[in-house]
Amino acid sequence: MQLHISRHMAGVYASVSLLAMTAACGGPASQPDMSAETPTPRAPSLTEDAAPTVAEAAAFIERVETWMKEFGEYSSRINWVNETNITFDTEWLNTQVATQSTEMGVKFANEAKRFNGVDLPQDMRRKIERIKVNVNLPAPERPGAAAQLAEINTRMISTYATGKIDLDGEMKPGVDLEEMMGTVRDPQKLQEIWTKWREITVAENDAGATMRDDYARMVEIANEGAAELGFADAGAKWRSQYDMTPAEFEAEADRLWAQVKPLYDEMHCHVRAKLNERYGDDIVPLDQPIRADLLGNMWAQSWSNIYDMVAPGNADPGYDLTQLLVSNGYDAVKMVKAGEQFFTSLGIEPMPDTFWERSQITKPRDREVVCHASAWNIDARDDLRIKMCTKVNADDFQTVHHELGHNVYQRAYKDQSPIYQDGANGGFHEAIGDFVALSITPSYLTEIGLLEDEPDASKDIGLLMAQALDRVAFLPFGLIMDKWRWQVFSGELTPETYNDGWWELRTRYQGIRPPVDRGGRYFDPGAKYHIPANVSYERYYIARILQFQFHKAACEQAGWEGPLHRCSIYGSKEVGEKFNAMMEMGASQPWPDALEAFTGVREIDGEAVLEYFEPLMVWLREQNRDRSCGW
Repeated sequence: MQLHISRHMAGVYASVSLLAMTAACGGPASQPDMSAETPTPRAPSLTEDAAPTVAEAAAFIERVETWMKEFGEYSSRINWVNETNITFDTEWLNTQVATQSTEMGVKFANEAKRFNGVDLPQDMRRKIERIKVNVNLPAPERPGAAAQLAEINTRMISTYATGKIDLDGEMKPGVDLEEMMGTVRDPQKLQEIWTKWREITVAENDAGATMRDDYARMVEIANEGAAELGFADAGAKWRSQYDMTPAEFEAEADRLWAQVKPLYDEMHCHVRAKLNERYGDDIVPLDQPIRADLLGNMWAQSWSNIYDMVAPGNADPGYDLTQLLVSNGYDAVKMVKAGEQFFTSLGIEPMPDTFWERSQITKPRDREVVCHASAWNIDARDDLRIKMCTKVNADDFQTVHHELGHNVYQRAYKDQSPIYQDGANGGFHEAIGDFVALSITPSYLTEIGLLEDEPDASKDIGLLMAQALDRVAFLPFGLIMDKWRWQVFSGELTPETYNDGWWELRTRYQGIRPPVDRGGRYFDPGAKYHIPANVSYERYYIARILQFQFHKAACEQAGWEGPLHRCSIYGSKEVGEKFNAMMEMGASQPWPDALEAFTGVREIDGEAVLEYFEPLMVWLREQNRDRSCGW
């Protein structure tokens, strides 16, 4: 299962800032006056020597909110057109709007610093702090910096999105290669696909630079901008967005990993042993990390596609979800309809008619698009959309539920201030969709008519293995994606050591290695969308743990009394009511308040992950009893 992007107010627009992120949701339905050279109003300014007051802070916040509303829809429509029709002209437009967004975001963030010493009401103080930290990649205020940063980011995203490789005489795009990595079983062919895809990061672009060159320059500009805002570097700024200090957040991420690592280690040991049985000692030595190209995924972040090679011999659940979808006549639209039905069963409103008219549900045949799945709220009200290149398979069936979870969340907080139109923290938005997908159980498939008979409990180990190959295998990858960037932003890694640092982390945390030697000239991190797109990944890591906490709380609210992994909340109006109440809060309160509103606790905890997979953990320990584990 790949990871997906929600275009929401203070969310994750890949290229630049808080205000560029408004591209995902924007403002009121009315379009700003386009007769002027740009729609960007002049940034408000206060005299440097005037003592700031509460009234001035209130006026400043109002101006920011007004700007976000007025600029948002204009910006989001340009982003949408660019991602659904990649051309020179749409990239140019996207660069212009990203530049304007960055410039305004930096100006607002710098002006917000003037109110640091003012005694403000709690809500005003929260808004001021969010304005300061939610510039994704801040450019410095010097002329031209924002434009250069936007140009670099647009170019990197385009390099990734339009990348193709020559495979057996045919040019293959990334989306096709991802699918092949999950189905091909020839180690030599897998190595070829894996290696050639990463060549896109070392090819020179139209500007005569490689992706690594662009990335290094982006880091310099973003760090300069972060320093102007008072942060040690751009990575420290990212870690400041969780209602805690950067150091506290890093410690929290490590604490959560320590909780779930024993489960990952047992699964790694079992998977390596089974791959060794398939490929032999030369390909999979039992005393070394696993070759990254053998795990069924372009980035080894999910191992679901090798289930057939590592699953328990007697745990076949008796069905294949992809085959069920095909045999029941599902197409891409019907899959999305099924996802919508899940949410309406909780008492949540269906998607508006415009969702079906304006979404990109399948890949167009006539143009280049960004296939990476994302959820959008164009006007921050009800113009909800998804952008996918949906294929009829189990992975995309889960993805549909995930993306609709983003849309439901976006709509729930639409009445909040634009500054609060976001998840309670970055992990919440991703966890909402993922926790819903945990309810795609055999009982759910039976209820919606895809499956005739629910498998008995003897098949649970196989079902849990399938889940763990996706959700547990992901955890160390989710952690190191930003650990690497923290090291890059801090200067611990330089362009010459980017790749070495990347593989050091991947080997240490994931226990994997590249299939061939990778020198310093390569930029393997750039072969993963979220790196050139500058989408912070800590949100996905937190979400993969938080989703199990949500699931456990929801199952308790629904009155479920069986094993946690067999619970589906499909049809529970009680859960839907509490769920929606939490979502309506947006980012208006510290995230522990939102977590408590739904789960009754105030701390993110990995224990629910261990409880969910407890039967699998017992089974894995038995299987690994006489094996040599570790790497």
